[in-house]
Amino acid sequence: MAIVRHKQPLLRRLVMYWVDHLRQAFASMGELWRNPLASLMTLAVLGVSLALPSCFHVLLKNAEVVEGNWQTSSQISLYLRKDLPEQSILDMKQRILLYPEVESVTYMNRDEALKEFREISGFGDALDYLDSNPLPPVLSVIPDPRWQNPEGAAELLAKLENEPGIEQGKLDLQWLTRLQGIMNLLRHTITGIAVLLLSAVLLIVGNTLRLNILNQRSEIEVLKLVGATDAFIHRPFLYTGIWFGVIGGMLAWWLTEVMVIWSEGVVKELAGLYNSSFRLVGMGAADGFNLILLGALLGLIASWFSVHRHIRDIEPS
Repeated sequence: MAIVRHKQPLLRRLVMYWVDHLRQAFASMGELWRNPLASLMTLAVLGVSLALPSCFHVLLKNAEVVEGNWQTSSQISLYLRKDLPEQSILDMKQRILLYPEVESVTYMNRDEALKEFREISGFGDALDYLDSNPLPPVLSVIPDPRWQNPEGAAELLAKLENEPGIEQGKLDLQWLTRLQGIMNLLRHTITGIAVLLLSAVLLIVGNTLRLNILNQRSEIEVLKLVGATDAFIHRPFLYTGIWFGVIGGMLAWWLTEVMVIWSEGVVKELAGLYNSSFRLVGMGAADGFNLILLGALLGLIASWFSVHRHIRDIEPS
């Protein structure tokens, strides 16, 4: 019985500790509405500030989808000798398929190559005057995704050109290099803009809490006079910063999804011009939840610095 009496107060203190945290957390949400207009304006600014980097994140995510589709559609064209026997070509195809750098190989014989050229070139009548088919058989090689970059594709091309029976290998590396450069520029630009906007969130929350602390200066002095601990005084302001971040993150998520829906029709129409079925990808639940967590973390960091900077300077006179 003595052991139970010893543990019960400890358990009660632990429970009351968390109950007190919950009470102050919900009370701090009520503090947002003491000045509803100022709070709503602050939340709107936070929502827009967080929505801009999240919109850039969605833009980058869709650009990476497009990049992956373009790289997957890229291929190495191997032009074979015209006199190469059919069986030798099929054996070469099977041999190339065994390369770990190769995802797939498609064979097009000379007649199929001429037919395709006739359809896409617009010189069908002129081709009828030719005595023989001038086009060679072609093997189209799709690199494995790990080798669909300029360096990997060039290395694979050099390896394939050592195969006997291949007269020429062709790979347009220039557009792959340009695409990779554009994506790197986009990533660096978005990262820089996101850092600036997230820094603005820290400044907005910190300044808002500084004003709240100054408005409650007399209350803080009274609390210090009656012996309230620093943690007790700091806690409501920390929770207020977290609520600012959470609600701002939720608003930013909503604004981002609105932008995606608003842009979807234009993107669909543009994709149709290129005979593509591409559709915009939104944030999704995981990204939205991460955005809210990011907002809460930024709110906590900003409130912690503001609280420790300004409440420390308040002393009862």
